[in-house]
Amino acid sequence: MVRGNMEVPHLCCPTGVTSLLEEGENTVETKGWIGDPPPSGSEVFIGKLPQDVYEDKLIPLFQSVGKLYEFRLMMTFSGLNRGFAYAKYTSRRSALAAIVALNSFELQQDCHIVVCRSTEKCELYVDGLPCSLEHGEFKKVLEDVSAGVLDLSLHPSPTSKHEHLAVVKYSSHRAAAMAKKVLVEDNSHLCGQQLTVNWLKPDMKQKLTKATGTQDDLKYSRSILSSPSRQLGNSESLSQFKPLLNTVEMLNAFCQKKQLGSPVFLTNIVALSPNGWLRFWYQVVIPGHSVTYSGYIWVIPDKQGFPEQHERAKEAVAERILKSLVEYRKV
Repeated sequence: MVRGNMEVPHLCCPTGVTSLLEEGENTVETKGWIGDPPPSGSEVFIGKLPQDVYEDKLIPLFQSVGKLYEFRLMMTFSGLNRGFAYAKYTSRRSALAAIVALNSFELQQDCHIVVCRSTEKCELYVDGLPCSLEHGEFKKVLEDVSAGVLDLSLHPSPTSKHEHLAVVKYSSHRAAAMAKKVLVEDNSHLCGQQLTVNWLKPDMKQKLTKATGTQDDLKYSRSILSSPSRQLGNSESLSQFKPLLNTVEMLNAFCQKKQLGSPVFLTNIVALSPNGWLRFWYQVVIPGHSVTYSGYIWVIPDKQGFPEQHERAKEAVAERILKSLVEYRKV
């Protein structure tokens, strides 16, 4: 078998399994498995492995306590292991037996390995997404570059009020780990700007769950788009507006209601990402307002031509400004 460009010792893989090297890990799977994958809690984490130990020694050891469904050894590009692996058994009972029997097992002289329950993390967070990015659009982007996307939710970014944070749930730890690797390596191509991609930790998950205020703000901004009759602050109702107003029209109506004058938009395409996203520079002047809005925004283009892309950019910018104006009027 070949790992990268390096010949390695013969692997004595048990009969009935297949071996696959992919994305920095060597995976040995049971052939002919029928039914759903083993339940959560069936996988163990194996740590403190010597870097020159491979499946030919590890698989027989871990199969001695129960039937393996899958064995994953994390690899470096040089062909050495990264010091840890995952063994998924066909049942929770076998996983528990492995922990009891093999934790602190002396694999080599003075080398005791760690065997414990795998956390089987399946959720990632992606921070730094443009506010103009919609749920369905980003889910499609993720499904194009990774497999096993189960759920996606968007939240206000804790690092920037003009960006979103996405929580992505995958079908398995392996699917999430593969996705994390791809997203970390290629994240600047996803939407044309640098993103932060990492595991979703319990403390962050708890903060997102408890941050009802910021979640309400996000729901509120979405409600402006879907239902113009929602309140825009204290006694600032748009219930008299037509229900099919777009955000540019809504911003204009809001400004007219406040006697600020009609917003004037300037947009210019300044960049095109490898994935086809368009980066716009924008400037918006509202005659009766002291603030001039300017900045950059990314837009996913459609097939209707560049004039339509400018309109999409204006829509996204108008949503951003409308939120800002509402907050400004509350102060």
